[in-house]
Amino acid sequence: MQDEQERWRAAEHLALVLSEGGLQRMAARTLAVFLFTDRPSVTAGEIAERLDASAGAVSGAVKSLLSVGLIERLPAPGSRREHYRLREDAWAILFTSQNTVIQTMLDAAGTGITAVAEDDLAHRRLVEMRDFHEFLLTELPDLLLRWQHHRKGG
Repeated sequence: MQDEQERWRAAEHLALVLSEGGLQRMAARTLAVFLFTDRPSVTAGEIAERLDASAGAVSGAVKSLLSVGLIERLPAPGSRREHYRLREDAWAILFTSQNTVIQTMLDAAGTGITAVAEDDLAHRRLVEMRDFHEFLLTELPDLLLRWQHHRKGG
């Protein structure tokens, strides 16, 4: 029993770290369930029970994690409940899905650049923001390929 308590104490600590890093609290706690469960899949009801949370809160967190590609819905023949699991390639998928965030930042920088004079301090800052995000977008594909190669033991 002590090992089980230790496991879920560590899960709650991770959730706290994730939420301090910007992830919504319930999404962070839900992600921690996926990371720390010893089961291949879980249902929203099981997550709600584990977290002592409402079905609505868990539903929103699950939708959030599905939308960024960290978890996936599984077919569950014979079950009336949806089953979910952490994707095997969750972290690379998350990084890839964040390309849209990077593109949004890039677009915002471009809009800002056109709104200020070239000799304005804001212009220099916005150009650096744009250049950084352009660099990131060009580097991500190779970085993810290297990760896949590394992950396969190469």
